[in-house]
Amino acid sequence: MIAYLKKIKSIWVVVILLFWFGSSQAQDDSSTFKVQFATGINTPMSSGFVSGFEVKPINFPTINLGIQYLFSTKIGAKLDFGYNRFSNETNATAFKTNYTRINLQAVYDATHIIRFFPRMGTFLHAGPGFTMITPLANYGQNKTNFLNTMVGAEFHYAINDVLSIYLDGSYIFGFGEAFNTPSEGFGAFNGDILTVTIGASISLSGCYYCND
Repeated sequence: MIAYLKKIKSIWVVVILLFWFGSSQAQDDSSTFKVQFATGINTPMSSGFVSGFEVKPINFPTINLGIQYLFSTKIGAKLDFGYNRFSNETNATAFKTNYTRINLQAVYDATHIIRFFPRMGTFLHAGPGFTMITPLANYGQNKTNFLNTMVGAEFHYAINDVLSIYLDGSYIFGFGEAFNTPSEGFGAFNGDILTVTIGASISLSGCYYCND
C-alpha cells in the first residue's frame, strides 16, 4: 500500500508540472485539448473468476492517465491508460491480480443536458480497448489478454480556466474467453469491472464554461 501511495504521489508531481505548463500556454478559445489523471477504486464482477477465487468488493488502487481532444464544442476523442489492482476476499484463496487496459474512446460533451450548477461540465465517453491480466505470485503463468468496451461519465467542476476536478464512473465490459480448465483461471480474470475515480483535468486551450 505504501508503495502505491508513493507512485501516486510521483504522478501528482507530474500533474502539477503539467498544470504549470498549461497555465502558461492557455488560450481564450474553447477547451479542446486536455491531459487527465485520476485515482480511485474498482469492483471486478464475480463472474470473471473461477470458483474459490472470490474477490474483495472494493479494491485499491485504480489509476487512469489520458489525453482528450474535442473536434468541436460537443464531440471529441480520448486515449487513456488504466491500471487496477484487486485481491482476494478474506475467506477465499489468496491472490493478487493486475488489470491493465488501454482504450480509445469517443467523447460527448453533455453539459447542455446534464448540469447541476455553474462552472460544471458533463462528459460521456465510450469506446473499445485492450485488457491485459497479470496474476501475481504463484499464478503468474495464467496471464491473459482480451478486448474490452468501456462506457462512462465524467462530472467536472472548473477551478479556473485551466484546471478542473472531476468524478468519473466507468463500466468496462470484458470479452475474455472461458478458461479451458479451472486451473487456468487461478488468480486470473476474464470479466467486467466497475471503476470510480476522482482526478484532475488540465486544459491546454482554455475553458468555455468557466464564465457561466
